[in-house]
Amino acid sequence: MGVCFYGACLGNFQLFFKVILHRIMNAHFDKLDISLTHIREKLRNHPLYGHLETIEDIRVFAGQHAFAVWDFMSLLKALQIELTCTKCPWTPNGNGKIARFINEIVWAEESDVLEDGTVMSHYEMYIDAMKDLGADTRQIEYFVARVADGDSPDEALEHVEIHEYTKKFVKTTFDIIARNKAHEIAAAFTFGREDLIPDMFIQILRKANKDGLNTAKFTYYLERHIELDGDEHGPLALKMINELCGDDILKWQEVETTAIKCLEARYELWTAAQNMIINNRIQH
Repeated sequence: MGVCFYGACLGNFQLFFKVILHRIMNAHFDKLDISLTHIREKLRNHPLYGHLETIEDIRVFAGQHAFAVWDFMSLLKALQIELTCTKCPWTPNGNGKIARFINEIVWAEESDVLEDGTVMSHYEMYIDAMKDLGADTRQIEYFVARVADGDSPDEALEHVEIHEYTKKFVKTTFDIIARNKAHEIAAAFTFGREDLIPDMFIQILRKANKDGLNTAKFTYYLERHIELDGDEHGPLALKMINELCGDDILKWQEVETTAIKCLEARYELWTAAQNMIINNRIQH
């Protein structure tokens, strides 16, 4: 009787503790949502969206956005380095749950399967889609080639002709990576990646496809990206932040600061794309 009573009390206490912990974590995310409301609204109402009218506009947009797609992959690898063992000989990282979260995301982002069965990273998928669309990939490919040859991102950025805000976006990302704080990198990965692609963006692509221009790969990339972020990677990334921060108030504050910084950089990236679209129209 005593043992059963003790077991029942222990079970009730554990359930009570889980409920309280869940409420605490939800409170952290609720506070974060409130803090990010203003900059998210600014992004949703960015004047760029009013300038995306033709396929040529999307081509110009993609030339700047490609750098964000690439640095997203770099954030992902930075997280994998921080949260799993990527060296030989192998040693356990101490948190199998977090390792599983990040490895699941890496698996899809680095080796996703296209409709025809081809396997490639989302960066390569984006470049392939740009080429099908007739967008200029020379700047991003030259930049990545220089990084592959040993340049730092800052050094490689000096050799490409892109908007200064686009360069600033990439530099912001690598400043966060350089701090080597997993929860901040996770914040940049989770909250700073909000593309907020409007429905009309995909509608322009579909109309152009009907008019004879091959936009299928670019449309597929966007729809696949939206699907993964909403159904799989978004929830996994939130769980990862939850695990990394726990009930550490300072870490949650740093997550908030990082998220705001990244969303502000995203706003400037959108401004860069908008300016490039306007300049392209003037030149043509």
